[in-house]
Amino acid sequence: LPICEDFRTEILGLMKAQMVKNAVIVPVGSKGGFVVKRPPAGGGREAFLAEGIECYKILMRGLLDITDNLAGEAVVPPPEVVRKDSDDPYLVVAADKGTATFSDIANSISLSYGFWLGDAFASGGSQGYDHKKMGITARGAWVAVERHFREMGVDTRSQDFTAIGVGDMSGDVFGNGMLRSRHTKLVAAFNHAHIFLDPDPDPDRTFTERERLFTAVKAWPDYDVSTISEGGGIFARTAKTIPLSPQVRVCFGIEAESMTPTELIRTLLKAPVDLLFFGGIGTYVKSSGESNAEAGDRANDALRVDGRDIAAKVVGEGANLGFTQLGRIEYAQAGAGGNGGRIDTDAIDNSAGVDCSDHEVNIKILLNDLVTAGDLTPKQRDKLLVEMTEEVGALVLRDNYLQTQAISMMEAQGADLLDAEARFMRLLEKAGRLDRGIEFLPSDETLTERAARKQGFTRPELSVLLAYGKIWLYEHILHSDLPDDPFMATDLTNYFPTALRQRFGSDIGRHRLRREIVATVVTNSIVNRVGGAFVAELMETTGHPPAQVARAYIVARDAFRLREVWREIEALDGKVPTVAQTAMLAEANRLVERATLWVLRSMPSPFALGAGIAELSPGVKALEEAVPAVLSPTAAAAQAVRIQQFVDQGVPEDLARRVGNLIVLASAADILRIAARQGITIDEAGRLYFAVGTRFSLGWLRASAEQLSGRGHWLKLAAAAAIEDLYGHQRDITNVVAASQPGLAPDEAIRIWANGSRAAVERAEALLAELKAASHIDLPMIMVAGRQLRTLTETTVAGASETG
Repeated sequence: LPICEDFRTEILGLMKAQMVKNAVIVPVGSKGGFVVKRPPAGGGREAFLAEGIECYKILMRGLLDITDNLAGEAVVPPPEVVRKDSDDPYLVVAADKGTATFSDIANSISLSYGFWLGDAFASGGSQGYDHKKMGITARGAWVAVERHFREMGVDTRSQDFTAIGVGDMSGDVFGNGMLRSRHTKLVAAFNHAHIFLDPDPDPDRTFTERERLFTAVKAWPDYDVSTISEGGGIFARTAKTIPLSPQVRVCFGIEAESMTPTELIRTLLKAPVDLLFFGGIGTYVKSSGESNAEAGDRANDALRVDGRDIAAKVVGEGANLGFTQLGRIEYAQAGAGGNGGRIDTDAIDNSAGVDCSDHEVNIKILLNDLVTAGDLTPKQRDKLLVEMTEEVGALVLRDNYLQTQAISMMEAQGADLLDAEARFMRLLEKAGRLDRGIEFLPSDETLTERAARKQGFTRPELSVLLAYGKIWLYEHILHSDLPDDPFMATDLTNYFPTALRQRFGSDIGRHRLRREIVATVVTNSIVNRVGGAFVAELMETTGHPPAQVARAYIVARDAFRLREVWREIEALDGKVPTVAQTAMLAEANRLVERATLWVLRSMPSPFALGAGIAELSPGVKALEEAVPAVLSPTAAAAQAVRIQQFVDQGVPEDLARRVGNLIVLASAADILRIAARQGITIDEAGRLYFAVGTRFSLGWLRASAEQLSGRGHWLKLAAAAAIEDLYGHQRDITNVVAASQPGLAPDEAIRIWANGSRAAVERAEALLAELKAASHIDLPMIMVAGRQLRTLTETTVAGASETG
């Protein structure tokens, strides 16, 4: 019974991690397991393994016995089964341990049952992607590690860094992880049997030796000790005590001349190194407020330490459950010597494995249909799978890159994002999508305390919210008509490797999971770029449902060609400070928010994606080409300063100019409609629009309102409304001036129009001068200014009516 209790705790922990991984796979996954109730009395390891395999077969048959099947397009319910749910023939499996062997076993049962997925039932088998050979799980974790270091100003590809690891070189994740950089100085590691110490490693020599061990599938006892620096060695954990050399004591800050293996491992976990990398089994870190029993891993109770005591600057979780979630949060807040350490979650770091499996299954679904139709032979299919291995890996790692970037973007906003994310968290709770207690997310009382201290969510907490936000949005998009919009065919096709796109593009459109794939791609694009709370906030602001917000986002993203901008910014990794990249991505987000809101407010619903993009794109391109000529001298000078700040940080001038001008493009949609309404060019409409903005300080007013938006939910909503109104005033005044003074230069047109509305204009200008002279500006002052600006168009319209 005690073993079963530990087992259930482990399954629960794995399931919580799986919920986060579900954010990147199609469709969602779960976790489960089985216990061998009657192990063989004799026969040793081989007999026990044989019994385990038979139990696994029983589990697989049991699952297929109650799962719907497909015959062509028709769903075939399982015989002699009473179904309480709707049709659902989708079921895939993957063993966490011994994936390759157990996948072949599962696939043989799937084929014997005639299950429609065939050998796509279990990924990672002999005709699938070998995760260890690809190193995909470790490579995904290393994407997170590299981001942590890059944001600290360290390039792991060219600069040495110290590391301590959990695992050995025979293992997939640890072995592949410790081969990701030739600059890794592995000073210590431990597994279930040995402790490895190398106080001053030579990066090149030790990398070569680790590579040899990994290739030979050997553990620490087989390590060539001649490559270990003076004072190091390999020690059995069965030893009563381990002697510590002067070099080891200096390296790890130890005063004692010897330690028990348990004491030494606890010391290593807390050592002040650059990286602590988990690639082995066990939960070694909890929070100071948790008991060992709550960690749920009694085998390692004696080794476990508290998150606040971890001195490493960065933690990489290639393995599951190395930390408890509360341990992660404590480390993020108080670890790394009290400065707070850099950590995500195991589910974020090692999601590449399950993501790779998901890509394999979806590729096989497509190819198996082609085999059935006679367009491919099984041999050709298998050859094609092998040829696509590297690109499949790249597609998977792209997900890791974007998810960790999204967390960094949210973290950078700190306390400014606290209220929005807290409200989004409550929305998920009310929708029954999230249990705050189970996921160890902060209580309302804790949120109040953090707001007072101007602290935001930690990276581990943001990791959980990111994932649950994706799951929530995915379900709304899947149950809408968005996945069926013809424009989404490109996103569906781009999910697959190049070889499939080129050879079987038309067949991809008939993929059995096409709607699920599209929903996943759209969800990831939105949440990875602008965060989960973005959709919820626009729902509250506009009243539109999530799928409609998603539609508007796609129109904004593609009309403004933001994917090009994002790619260029990301290509600067390691070339410019990450603060510059973060600032540029934030500029793009401001445009996304403004443009998405405009689409929701101004385009009649429902709208086709292609039509919406086609309406906006020409105007956006024309305005982009007209900047900075269309700006007033004052605005152009401000833009030049903004652009130069990026250039000074090493950003190429063309990209700096493009990013610096993004906020100008936020008005492209209004300028496009002004031009169409007044029968003038984009250039003429733009010049007049920005001249109006300068004359009435509308940019300054919007910037002032934006600075107030981080001070609570209602103030944020009011500030957003004020900003939207100010954009509206600029549009309306421009329309009025253009209509009443056609053909004149902007300044002349505004001057003549203003003379005709002298009283109203003088009142507005006097009020603006008073606001600029004030020691501080608040929202009521901005709203009064907005009301005064509104009278300018009302006065003109009234005057025109009286004259007419």
